Amino acid sequence: VQLVESGGGLVQAGGSLRLSCVASGSVFSINVMGWYRQAPGKQRELVARLTSGGNSTNYADSVKGRFTMSRDSAKNTMYLQMNSLKPEDTAVYYCNVDGFQPLARLPFNSWGQGTQVTVSS
Repeated sequence: VQLVESGGGLVQAGGSLRLSCVASGSVFSINVMGWYRQAPGKQRELVARLTSGGNSTNYADSVKGRFTMSRDSAKNTMYLQMNSLKPEDTAVYYCNVDGFQPLARLPFNSWGQGTQVTVSS
């Protein structure tokens, strides 16, 4: 399963961006999907995570109230709406999907290529 991200860019503090992540490949089901980010010199961290069967999304404390994760199952696409951006949100953002491919009878875990988000002060 391949993931392709888009939507990153340069924005001023207080601005907004929306990231998209499209999944493609053989027939698959999704268990967990998430957005992560990695700033220079720091470890990759979880930003938001949604389970396929769940009714809620978990967010990192640093983004609660500002970021919203959503999913369009019909389009195999997940989104991260980022509002009120801060300079400390600057990082490479990655989408991640954990699921199962029934035809191959194999689980999978895929990462997007990453998209740069830069917030200027």
